[in-house]
Amino acid sequence: MQLGTRWSVGGDVPPRLPEAVVAAVRSVEAERTEQGVDTAVWRWTLTWLEGRPVVELDDGTTIRYSPAADAATIEEPQPEDG
Repeated sequence: MQLGTRWSVGGDVPPRLPEAVVAAVRSVEAERTEQGVDTAVWRWTLTWLEGRPVVELDDGTTIRYSPAADAATIEEPQPEDG
């Protein structure tokens, strides 16, 4: 795993991210805005796992990239049981 960077929700994404990941990031941000979620202090965290970007939002939403399909998958956080 290679450490990447952090940036604010709504901010400029790192330039090395594939367009599919950028589109997924913007989609999640738009969804949170529509839900009325205050993301003013939230950040995205980018790490590189086996050369592939993995992006995680402070709420646990994770975006993974498949270079073979040139597609990004959004994984929503699972509610905790209890």
